[in-house]
Amino acid sequence: MAKLVTLPWMSFGSDASSQAPQGVFLQSSTHPRAYGNFARLLGKYVRDERRVPLVEAVRRLTTLPASNLGLNDRGALKVGYAADLAIFDPRTIADRATFAKPQVYAVGMRHVFVNGVQVLRDGEHTGATPGSVVRGPGYGRCGALRTSG
Repeated sequence: MAKLVTLPWMSFGSDASSQAPQGVFLQSSTHPRAYGNFARLLGKYVRDERRVPLVEAVRRLTTLPASNLGLNDRGALKVGYAADLAIFDPRTIADRATFAKPQVYAVGMRHVFVNGVQVLRDGEHTGATPGSVVRGPGYGRCGALRTSG
């Protein structure tokens, strides 16, 4: 992973499901990166190991994957784009999930806006759920993978 992070064409993402660390979700386990994928990149590989500069890591978390996926209204702060914004403290951002205890939130994320609505304020969820399904240009092109909705 440490070597892959340094490759300039490498964008970052996650295919992990979103699970609350409570209730029925605690009956099964998940990979620790489901809770700390991006915080691990920003804390371990950017801040601690200095394998990639912060500004480059942010580009590879935002505009590069949006471009790769053909999402024309995401990944940058521009007029007409979805107002998705994450504000974190680069000094404290870190993943806390482990294989023994995978359902632990990361630390250092201060504020998050999804479609212009604040969903995280001072590290606490606001209760807002403004997210929606985002489909790229490949949606529906493979008949075997089509889903309803």
